[in-house]
Amino acid sequence: MGLNRRKFIQHAGAASGLLLMGGLPAIGRPRAKKVRVGIVGGRFGATFQFHEHPDCHVEAVSDLRKDRRDQLMKTYGCAKSYPSLEQLLTDPAVDAVFLATPAPDHARHTLASLKAGKHVLCAVPLAMTLEECEAVRAAVRESGKIFMMAETTAYMQGTITARKFYEEGRFGQIFSAAAEYNHPGLEALWFENGEPTWRHGLPPMHYPTHCTAFLISVTGERLSSVSCLGWGEGEGLLKGNPYQNPFWNQTAFFHTNQGHPFRVEVNWKGALRNAERGEWRGEKMSLFLPSGHSGTGTRITEEQAEGRDDAGFVHTKNKVEAFEFPRWWETEMLPEPLRHNSGHDGSHTFLTHEFIRSIIENRPPLVDVYEALAYTVPGIVAHQSSLKGGALLPIPDFDA
Repeated sequence: MGLNRRKFIQHAGAASGLLLMGGLPAIGRPRAKKVRVGIVGGRFGATFQFHEHPDCHVEAVSDLRKDRRDQLMKTYGCAKSYPSLEQLLTDPAVDAVFLATPAPDHARHTLASLKAGKHVLCAVPLAMTLEECEAVRAAVRESGKIFMMAETTAYMQGTITARKFYEEGRFGQIFSAAAEYNHPGLEALWFENGEPTWRHGLPPMHYPTHCTAFLISVTGERLSSVSCLGWGEGEGLLKGNPYQNPFWNQTAFFHTNQGHPFRVEVNWKGALRNAERGEWRGEKMSLFLPSGHSGTGTRITEEQAEGRDDAGFVHTKNKVEAFEFPRWWETEMLPEPLRHNSGHDGSHTFLTHEFIRSIIENRPPLVDVYEALAYTVPGIVAHQSSLKGGALLPIPDFDA
């Protein structure tokens, strides 16, 4: 068809949306049995809906802690558990795994799962280093298995709306965008029973995907370079962290391959509201999400009406209005048992459904390995930029 990799991803994402809406027939051979999933990780892993999906069966669960294994078994109505991922991967009855494990383990756990012949849904981010990113990409290609990253931002109700508006051309050209992920007080999770957890000192830009997905999952463009500044000098609880990270907060200014600016903030500390929000600014329309996972957004549309500013100067006045985002989880985008609100602004049921259907239909999911890399890699490079005082650094392209 003459499509390059990037265009193929955009077309595949659009086709995925049509499939969810019932606009296209299922691709690939029909599957005679349900997808048998293993859930690994008893915190985040216990917040999904695999047991409700009509094409899925939770075959087994795993966590290093017995209390969390027991909770997983209760949540999913599952009678089989394993004390480690390694043991679960030896179970031939498990077709696919959901890796809701600590972020520094994602690449290693993904590689082991693919090697064991399992389809993989992995929590965010994909990896901690560029070398890990390359290893995961190679393993996915070699395995022939479905890989998906569970990026909640891609299926927030506001993001789904923005994606539909973009596909309909209602923005015109999106000439700039911004996103922020504020989680003040995160240091409360840095220690447990006096021992440091994997979150201790995690560089904010090593957890960028809740921001980068706001732009990339809507327009398909890629982030090509970055200048990033950090705030902090390794003081307080940052001391002795395993990442040698001195920053509490980081702000990045990205350039995209379409020549657009994209500002991203990830903040762990300060007088901030919790936020996971995006802004898309276009020629014809702009859209702003509320700060939290619920509430009223703002839509601005280009108008030809005459207005005056507070100094009396005449200008063209745009229309600014409160905007209630549709509740897409109530629609035919989901099978009926999953049509209810879920975690992270209704995204968990969508992630559950997209992963299972991509396996059954043998097609790339919306957040396949190339999208996962596009969300993750820019943050890794942004952190390096902040360590160099904001130096403008190129971001490698993993689409090739």
